[in-house]
Amino acid sequence: MKKKASSVLKTPVTSKKKTLVRNHMVTFALNEPEFKLLEKYCAQYKVSNRSRFIRESLMKNVMSRMVDDYPKLFDENEMR
Repeated sequence: MKKKASSVLKTPVTSKKKTLVRNHMVTFALNEPEFKLLEKYCAQYKVSNRSRFIRESLMKNVMSRMVDDYPKLFDENEMR
């Protein structure tokens, strides 16, 4: 007995969105106290992926600053 061909199109595994692929590398150095503090934090809060943690922390800070710096129609004290 033959199996019927599936009519569902399967996407290949390599078809990721090109905008989300990380092609750019950023490298930075830490001094000894900074590195020890990072190590202690990762151990204390069980951070398993240090690269992801640093990337998310950095981008969270950048996005927050960008939102705060975005020009507004009124100043904060004018809105009160």
